Amino acid sequence: MTVGAFDAHTGAIGAGVATGTLIKIIGTSTCDCGVSALSRPVADIPGICGIVNGSILPGCYGIEAGQSAVGDIFKWFVEVLCGASQKLHADLTAQAAKMKPGQSGLLALDWNNGNRTILVDPRLSGVLLGQTLHTTKAEVYRTLIEATAFGARAIIERIRHYGVPIERVVCCGGIAEKNAMLMQIYADVTGCTMQVSGSSQTCALGSAIAAAVIAGAHAGFPEAQAAMTSVKKRQYAPDSSRKAVYDRLYALYMKLHDAFGGVTAGADLGGVMKELIAIKEQANA
Repeated sequence: MTVGAFDAHTGAIGAGVATGTLIKIIGTSTCDCGVSALSRPVADIPGICGIVNGSILPGCYGIEAGQSAVGDIFKWFVEVLCGASQKLHADLTAQAAKMKPGQSGLLALDWNNGNRTILVDPRLSGVLLGQTLHTTKAEVYRTLIEATAFGARAIIERIRHYGVPIERVVCCGGIAEKNAMLMQIYADVTGCTMQVSGSSQTCALGSAIAAAVIAGAHAGFPEAQAAMTSVKKRQYAPDSSRKAVYDRLYALYMKLHDAFGGVTAGADLGGVMKELIAIKEQANA
């Protein structure tokens, strides 16, 4: 017996998706997958295009969202804009890891390849705000990472707002495994502890879990996942002081998000640059 499934959905199974557990697949783009029991109807969540009965796990609504570019944004900055090789990624990561939230005075929108969720508009583009004559490559690099984290937070908050619980976040994909700085920023921005899947091949593992259930080796998907999935020992817990700064930056991000995304007509953005400077001065004090 064979069935077809999306790679991201089998990857979510292999990472341990369950009610209350959101799976973040972080790579060139991101795919966020969650489930909700059929016994609890899910609202038509605005901006979440993928809510389908049984699409991820049987007996559940599958909920899918994501960002059109994440790793591709970092690649564009390093390899296209800076004209550098892979080594610069590591160098900029090391430099950016030493910075405090808000220290650069920069803020970006992560729409370099449009916005998939929650605005669902491919004709949006990226924004970088707050540059001065002292702005460095590492500051821009970190700001682009932070922008993708703000986009991730917008998705989590939209899903939660419509009654779908997210109590646990498990990440998988190459970036989740390789970039500890990014994972810590995601934790600090979202306020969620970021766990990393124990398997580096979650799509293959999810397929194996489905096969094990069909073959009768396990009674169902929850039992198979309990036996076959895990998370790595290292987790990334949010830091309250860093999160406080990111809350201020996220409010500014959402102001830009709603203004450029067409949510807020006639938005007043006159104070955004000055607020970024104030946050920068406090971070550098």
